Amino acid sequence: MAAPATQQEAIQQFIDLANEMKNDGVSIEVVSSALMRACAVYSTYVVTGNDGALHKSGVEKLQKVFGEQVQIVQQAKMERAGVQPPDSEQEPA
Repeated sequence: MAAPATQQEAIQQFIDLANEMKNDGVSIEVVSSALMRACAVYSTYVVTGNDGALHKSGVEKLQKVFGEQVQIVQQAKMERAGVQPPDSEQEPA
């Protein structure tokens, strides 16, 4: 596997691997939770190294960052579909 040149290429490699697992018979729920757990493990490693663990504040920061990424993905999906989110979901300008 070639090293990804961009963040989007890296994301696509993860999606391709997830789809390969699904095509091999792994349920999408297991694939999804495994990706999330892997993200949690790797994010902890990035912050603390191999032997560290996050304090509550670190966990909360990662939860916030993950939530922001989910919002970015959903916004992009809505824009591609030509759908506007309900007023209650729009971020203030």
